[in-house]
Amino acid sequence: MQTSSPATQKRSWLKIVALLMVVALAAIAYLSISKKEVIPDVTFVNLQGKKITSQDLRGKVVMINFWATSCATCVKEMPEMVETFNKYHAQGLEFIAVAMVYDPANYVLNFVETRKLPFTVALDTQGELAKSFGDIKLTPTTLVIDKDGHVIKKYVGEPDFPVLHQLLEKALAA
Repeated sequence: MQTSSPATQKRSWLKIVALLMVVALAAIAYLSISKKEVIPDVTFVNLQGKKITSQDLRGKVVMINFWATSCATCVKEMPEMVETFNKYHAQGLEFIAVAMVYDPANYVLNFVETRKLPFTVALDTQGELAKSFGDIKLTPTTLVIDKDGHVIKKYVGEPDFPVLHQLLEKALAA
């Protein structure tokens, strides 16, 4: 009977440990991908002072758009955001445009009035909304939320609107 050398035994153990690490990493990766992010418990306050909680949004497909009047891409994409809202609102889409903490309230109000934005616009006066959604700093950042309150897509920058529309149609039909 032949016994294996200590070096051979060590290599065998290293292979087993390496295999276990690969399995563990794969399990962690699967769980992190399969676990959907749920929107935080927050309260939005619109320009008229009405409060909307994340609980109020359950059962609805929601787009939350973090934007600023000083953001060129935000201003550029806003007409398409309006078109998207108008196209899907009757099917149940809710839309909340959150003005960033650094955006002066009078600028936001002027923007909303001159462009006749048809959806809810909220001010993030203390920066708490942006922090609650993962410390959003870049604008525009748009989140698409399903009826169960899960984030199904996050866009940083202007979305590809045809792809966004397909996603909304699928979420609204669910």
